[in-house]
Amino acid sequence: MSNGADNFYKSDKVTMQTVTFINQYQMKVVGNLFTPKNLDKAGRSPAIVVGHPMGAVKEQSSNLYAQKLAEQGFVTLALDLSFWGESEGKPRNAVLPDLYAEDFSAAVDYLGSQTFIDRQRIGVLGICGSGSFVISAAKIDPRMKAIATVSMYDMGAANRNGLKHSQTLEQRKQAIAAAAEQRYVEFTGGKTQYTSGTVHELTADRR
Repeated sequence: MSNGADNFYKSDKVTMQTVTFINQYQMKVVGNLFTPKNLDKAGRSPAIVVGHPMGAVKEQSSNLYAQKLAEQGFVTLALDLSFWGESEGKPRNAVLPDLYAEDFSAAVDYLGSQTFIDRQRIGVLGICGSGSFVISAAKIDPRMKAIATVSMYDMGAANRNGLKHSQTLEQRKQAIAAAAEQRYVEFTGGKTQYTSGTVHELTADRR
């Protein structure tokens, strides 16, 4: 817990249910739907889709923001982007920003189809890497009436240039060449190579 921020906060003022819906690529997307306990389902409420950081899942920070917003009267949907968490997609942890943008539109499809949601008051919130994905989605989906980001991160620039522009052009060329050669390895049945920072096994000494 950093500076008192509880990323696994559980509110006693909202209810949560796991929901699934299909994006336009016919892939199952999974999310946590949060509703205020005093919600009048006979009316139509505003809603917000919440996207997780790049490399995370809905339980990491998205649920926190979604619950805090639900406490303010919004219906919120914290989703797992395709290839991450409980949502479908193989290989796991694939990076496909255009498909991520589609997931946000699919989340709007889902929310806008609920009888207690006001279709004209659906917004999206992107945390970290999702900040750029929600902007890409909103460019072509005018149903998203409000856009907000938290610590928005340009993943493309970070991969091209490194943090604080620490990567040279030659280093970038070497990384691209290595990735291209790795395709041969995986195509012929070799071991999948993931980028650094991705943990696939939790052990006692990993925190």
